[in-house]
Amino acid sequence: MVRVVSVEEMAPTAYAWPVHAQGLSLRAGRHMAVDGLDLALGIGVHGLLGPNGAGKTTLIRALATVLRPVSGRLEILGQPVHGDGDLRAVRRALGYLPQDFGYYRRFTVREFLEYVAWLKEMPPRDVPDAVQRAIERVDLTARAGSTMRSLSGGMVRRVGIAQAIVSAPTLLLLDEPTVGLDPEQRMTIRAMLRDLGRDTCVVVATHLVEDVAAACTDVVLLHEGRLVFQGVPDDLAAEAAGGPEADGDSELERGYAMLMRRHRGSGGVR
Repeated sequence: MVRVVSVEEMAPTAYAWPVHAQGLSLRAGRHMAVDGLDLALGIGVHGLLGPNGAGKTTLIRALATVLRPVSGRLEILGQPVHGDGDLRAVRRALGYLPQDFGYYRRFTVREFLEYVAWLKEMPPRDVPDAVQRAIERVDLTARAGSTMRSLSGGMVRRVGIAQAIVSAPTLLLLDEPTVGLDPEQRMTIRAMLRDLGRDTCVVVATHLVEDVAAACTDVVLLHEGRLVFQGVPDDLAAEAAGGPEADGDSELERGYAMLMRRHRGSGGVR
């Protein structure tokens, strides 16, 4: 039996959840990438899993207020992203790392993070300490004075994470944050996510099940824009029990593979 937690079960009030969606539909071009999604996310680290084309990036873009809903309702930090919602306040309170982020190649790491802090309208007196904390958290202290164009791909990715966290956001959205990082760097980022998840709503879209196992308190599994599963990682791992042999190097991977196999065989779950 596929386990999907309903919004009605989870949410006593909309504002109790930094992310609250009901019947949410989103387009990516002409394609309906998210279709009738009900979802509530609170404090913690939420791993957003699913195959290519599942709607993960489209959903992250909507949570970042980059993309408007086609239908349904989406509230971010208690504000609707349509109608009379205060999107400026929402954007100040969130951090966002897309798969590809823009930056000025001649800026140093520190200058770029100071620029992002200014865009976030942080008080000037708070910026130096906030920038230094972000640099230390992604282990780039030795390269703080280096220009962005001189960095490796993995270092640029870590700067991307730093710019997302520099303003201490209430809602942190990360799309494939550990792509291009070596194993030691991924462990550093996972530890950072666990720490941030104690008092922040963190949403991590990823293809790496091991990142979910190591850092996430909650798993959201999408397929073709629909919610297939939401629960703790142990519950996802348990989906492998009692079924035919499934591919995967860990219980969590096998649970993921088994759940997707059941979902495709049943024609989908809404």
